[in-house]
Amino acid sequence: MSQFKTQQEAEEAGKYIRKIQSFVKREGRLTKGQAKAIDDHWDDMGLNVEQGMLDFTEVFGRTAPVVLEIGFGMGKSLVEMAANEPDKDFIGIEVHRPGVGSCLAEAAEVGLTNLRVFEFDAIEVLAKCIPNGSLARTQLFFPDPWHKTRHHKRRIVQPEFVQNLRQKLAIGGVFHMATDWENYAEHMLEVMQAAEGYENLSADGNYVPRPEQRPLTKFEQRGHRLGHGVWDLMFARSK
Repeated sequence: MSQFKTQQEAEEAGKYIRKIQSFVKREGRLTKGQAKAIDDHWDDMGLNVEQGMLDFTEVFGRTAPVVLEIGFGMGKSLVEMAANEPDKDFIGIEVHRPGVGSCLAEAAEVGLTNLRVFEFDAIEVLAKCIPNGSLARTQLFFPDPWHKTRHHKRRIVQPEFVQNLRQKLAIGGVFHMATDWENYAEHMLEVMQAAEGYENLSADGNYVPRPEQRPLTKFEQRGHRLGHGVWDLMFARSK
């Protein structure tokens, strides 16, 4: 057991505590198109942690509700949502560089102006770049389920994470999760039901039907045909 209660205490004492990461960075091969999209569009759509706490009005050139997606994969559904909700501004976070390139390419192709992306760890982005009380919605779709019991501690939905995230949501702002692993859905529900300051938006006190704003992916459609379930959870910040 570490003698330090927080990472900050350890750093102040000159010590480093290895953090448990909720993701594995699978770099993959960057295609020429993905690399070109990053080169061509990063200056317009890319955000860096070094920028510090963001002023969204300055970032987007307007005042609008902000939606943050953690782990957008290849970015197809994020681009679709941003195109379908032009009255909102979207920020995506992804550590997988080919996914970032693919997202930028698609966003540029449809001419989006309401999307920005980070290529960085979401925990760090939330802490260093997202102001408290600033988000209308946070999305976490199909995160790594870490299905082995010994790896459950790596699941991103944990009590400390959801409380840190709550501070970033505006009052009434929504944390929307989706997973195709029933055990992870049960874990998410257990963590969120116990979390202070959240209200479950499910009429039944558990899961919600897929809202229209979350696109139905090809992967999900295939899962439905094979009889696989998908569970959506939506919790609003109540205080």
